[in-house]
Amino acid sequence: MEFTRRETLAVGAAAVVATALPLPALASTDDAIAAFTGGADVADGGVDLDAPEIAENGNTVPIEVGAEGAVSIMVLAAGNPTPGVATFNFGPMAGATRAKTRIRLAGTQDVVAVAKMADGSFAKTSKTVKVTIGGCGG
Repeated sequence: MEFTRRETLAVGAAAVVATALPLPALASTDDAIAAFTGGADVADGGVDLDAPEIAENGNTVPIEVGAEGAVSIMVLAAGNPTPGVATFNFGPMAGATRAKTRIRLAGTQDVVAVAKMADGSFAKTSKTVKVTIGGCGG
């Protein structure tokens, strides 16, 4: 296969542009937790996470999170390209500090819930969900 001078310059310019552009880094679960907590210590337990043990379809996985006395709860999917799934904030007039939603999972992975308590402490829990059909490009 022969390239013309113009095609060679175009391919070379495209290669230079591709290497010069910053690629978006995949965030890690630890980085997301550190950003949420501000680097504070996180205790294990104290957060309720209800998720199915086996999800037939990763596109719609029902979960429920809650923590008594929580101001905010963040949900992460460790194996997704972008682990941050949702953050629920509860005001002083909230009837309950629980939330239900459906999330999308790329495959079998841990779902992590981190709660910020009213006293400024943090608690977390995780649960492994086995996915038979991936939802995020899987």
